[in-house]
Amino acid sequence: MPKRYTHKRVEEKRKVEVFSAGCAVCNQTVELIKVWAGRWDEIIIYDTRETRVAKRAKGLGIRTVPAVVIDRKLTGCCSGNGCEETVLRSHGLGQPLSNRV
Repeated sequence: MPKRYTHKRVEEKRKVEVFSAGCAVCNQTVELIKVWAGRWDEIIIYDTRETRVAKRAKGLGIRTVPAVVIDRKLTGCCSGNGCEETVLRSHGLGQPLSNRV
């Protein structure tokens, strides 16, 4: 079952999905995203060791973990030397949903 981190108020949220294998690098990425996220972001953590999640990850084009999908788009933030905040911000992480309100 995925873990969800979101604010209590019901409002439209940006869907931030983190695909993880529970390793130290994945856990560090999850913690960074929690710090960088804003009240507009709903963070959902998926464990790719679960068959159903692994199949979904493959369908999204994920080949390595950690991987972050924001609003159904694979960000590529973790393809270099760790999780890159600038890449996630360019996909809207932590930014107001001004175009949705």
